[in-house]
Formats: sequence, structure tokens, C-alpha cells
Amino acid sequence: MNLIKKTKEKIVFSAETNESMANAIRRSVNEIPILAIDEIEFHKNDSALYDEILAHRLGLIPLKMEKSLTSIEKCPCKGKGCNKCTIQLKLAAKGACTVYSKSLKGGAEAVYDKMPVVLLTEGQELELVARARLGKGIEHVKFSPGIIYYRNKAKIEIDKDCDLCEDCVKACPAKILSKDKKITTKDDYICDLCDACVEACKKHGKECIKISPSGEILFFIESFGQIDAKEIFEEAIDSLNKNLEQLNKELK
Repeated sequence: MNLIKKTKEKIVFSAETNESMANAIRRSVNEIPILAIDEIEFHKNDSALYDEILAHRLGLIPLKMEKSLTSIEKCPCKGKGCNKCTIQLKLAAKGACTVYSKSLKGGAEAVYDKMPVVLLTEGQELELVARARLGKGIEHVKFSPGIIYYRNKAKIEIDKDCDLCEDCVKACPAKILSKDKKITTKDDYICDLCDACVEACKKHGKECIKISPSGEILFFIESFGQIDAKEIFEEAIDSLNKNLEQLNKELK
């Protein structure tokens, strides 16, 4: 594995693996338990949006994870919704104003406090009680912590016979080719094998540039904010291992 870029929200790395393994890790992201609003009881809603639309919007607001929370399946209350498996949030607002995610008050905080929920005009009111719980992306996308996607890493070869016409540099949409005393590459992991530079070179009757899959897989991990990108990858691996262990037991 070779780390290319790492921040709290995004990680990019290359790995010598096959697409089957990469896809299994990608799908396992939806097995990670994540906190999200699941039920809402509306007391007042004078806004222009139906209750169902507001409920959908509120459900998609990323919430900061509460580590001590228990999943409903494992909770002694057996899904009734006690304080061990459920977090209660309240929202009360009166127009004229824009209601943001920071208006949710209770046992959990929104990751981004400036996400707009609804616009209230003069005299309009919104009052509700929401209940958040742990869930998985296989159940609903609101329980997804982020996304993992991948593609083949490109291998860019530039022939010594290149006459430095620079057409390939101009043709590259990703701008990863540059010209000094010769054509060179930078940030080649951005290349998506579009072959625009190869076609530009062929117009001159030459084949000085060759692009092919390198045999490595590029992973891109992006977090929605509930947990870090690194934790998404680690949790996805753990979920995959647990599923494989379960499969092994079933086969025996």
C-alpha cells in the first residue's frame, strides 16, 4: 500500500490487490453502525414543506457519533427505544428565519451546523421531537458514514522520441502533463485513462505516449463527517472479516 493523500475527511492510497477485494471493502462500508434520525413527531409545521419532506431532510443530517450508544438489536429494551439505544432531539423555531441543522438540540450534535432545513416566513412555526438511533447503510443511506470508490491506477509511459509539440499537454483534461526539457507527469494518480493525450499524439502520426493499467488499485475514501475517513476503512475491514467468519460457520 502507498499513501497518496490523507486528511480527516479524505484518504487516497494505492494498493496491490484485485478488484474483487476492492469491491468487497467498498460494499462493507454499508455494514458500519452510524447514528441518524429515524423517527420524528411533529407538533407544529406551518412551513411550505410537508412533514415527510422535512423528515427526509432531517434524517440525512450527519450527527456526531455517540460511542456509548447500543444498537437496537442488542439493547435489552428489544427495540422499544430506551435511552441506551435512542437519542432524543428537539427543534423549535419561529419565522421569519432559516432553520439550520444547529437548531437541533438534545443528546447529539449535527456535524455541520449550517445545513439549511427549511425557510420559515413571518408567523410560521416549526416544532418537533426527533429520535436518533444506530443503523447501517444496507437499511437506509442516511446511516452511511461516507463512500469508498476505486479504479485502476494508470501507468504513463513517454517515449524518448517525443518532439515536444506540447499538444498532449494541452489535451490532458486533468492537467497532469507538463513540459520543460521533456514531457513529464505530476500527480499521475489523477489520470483516469481517458487517452486524450494519446489521441493528440496520434494526430501527429506518432505514438510517443502510452497509458495502461498499472496493476494497482486506487482507493478513494470520503467521510460524511460522522467518523474519520481512516476509521471508515478500518471499520469496513472489520465488518468484512465478521461476515467472512459468519459465512465460514454457515458452510461448516
